[in-house]
This record gives sequence, structure tokens and C-alpha cells, in this order.
Amino acid sequence: MSLWFYEPFADFDRLFDEAFNARAGNGTVSRQRQSTTPTVLRPRMDLHEDAEKNAVTASFEFPGLKKEDVNIDFHNGRLTVSAESNASSEKNEDGYAVRERRYGKFSRTLQLPQGIKDEDIKATMENGVLNVTFPKTTPELAPKKITVA
Repeated sequence: MSLWFYEPFADFDRLFDEAFNARAGNGTVSRQRQSTTPTVLRPRMDLHEDAEKNAVTASFEFPGLKKEDVNIDFHNGRLTVSAESNASSEKNEDGYAVRERRYGKFSRTLQLPQGIKDEDIKATMENGVLNVTFPKTTPELAPKKITVA
């Protein structure tokens, strides 16, 4: 069985801000939002359950980032995955200067099942995809069948 969470409203704030902050035809800004705090983006995530192995794998997308750029914290049963992109590239082609910059902070927190220990959590990263695997439930918390005598 695979679990997949769709978040239809995750990008609503961004879409409204872009729509209202767009320049109107007369060159004025229709709505300006002043904020000094940087925006924290939520990386896309897929959850997959493997019933045979009693494991759940959370896959996070961090395109263009290396494993050194990603932080994983586990505290009070909550797993937080975060990263910060601060990439810049510049090249000259056919008389044109091409500059690309990518800045942003990413963060996502998951509530893990009770009884999970930090040594039970495994993480790998390849091609910008972080896979974090943890037990679905610990053996001592798994439901036990009791027979009636």
C-alpha cells in the first residue's frame, strides 16, 4: 500500500501574492506586502508504505541541492527536513550575459509514530531526492492478537 498526500492549498498564498503584487497596466503596484522575514518553502513529499518491511519512506524533492546542503533533525517524535539554496551561476554566450540565481529556504516537519528512536531513521540522497525511511511502528507498540481461552 502506498500513501500519498496531496496538498491543494499549499501554494494558495504564493499564488495570491503573485497575483496581487503584479504590476497593474498603469505601472502601479496594486497591493504591496512588506515582510522582512524570508519565505520558507515546503519541499514536495511522497510517502510510501512497505507493509512487508514494516517501513515508511518519505521522499523529499530538493532539486539542485547536495546532501551537504540538507539538514535532518529529530526531536520529540518530530522529523524536520530543511535545506537552504544559495546558488548563482553566470556565463557568457554569443554576446549575452546569462545570470541565474536561486535562493530559498525549505522546511518540512513530520510527526513520526510513537516509540521511534533516532537510530531507526535512515536517510539517503541521490539526484536531488532525499529518501528518509523509518519503521511504521515499533515491535513493542504493534497490535498483538490475544486468543480467548
